[in-house]
Formats: sequence, structure tokens, C-alpha cells
Amino acid sequence: ERFYRVDKARSRELGGTGLGLAIVKHVLNRHQGRLEIVSAPGRGSTFRALFPAQRLLAPGHRAAVAQNG
Repeated sequence: ERFYRVDKARSRELGGTGLGLAIVKHVLNRHQGRLEIVSAPGRGSTFRALFPAQRLLAPGHRAAVAQNG
């Protein structure tokens, strides 16, 4: 889902907790991901969360993943 706040009428006074990027940062750190942000003044920003295609798991976890899918 995209987030827009370019429109001046969409201010923080109308809602939002400001936790979105903090949660994203936590998830990305937990899963060795990274965030790419492209911003154009007056047009908005694009946020891309990138995660590794494959993660290294401890031997015990590999067996559990293989059994449980």
C-alpha cells in the first residue's frame, strides 16, 4: 500500500501515530532487509522494502522449516 502526504490537507492532525517507519526499521533489521527511498519534492516518495531471497538458518531451524514448509 502506498502512503501519501504531499497534499497539505493531509496533515498529522488528521491521524497517524508516526510508528510506520519505526516498525519497518525493526522488521528490516530482524530479517536483514533494507529500505530504499526515492523522493520528489511536490510529488511524493516511493518506499521499497527489500529482503534477501534466502536466509541462513541454524541447523535445527533448517530441519523445522523442511518439515513444516
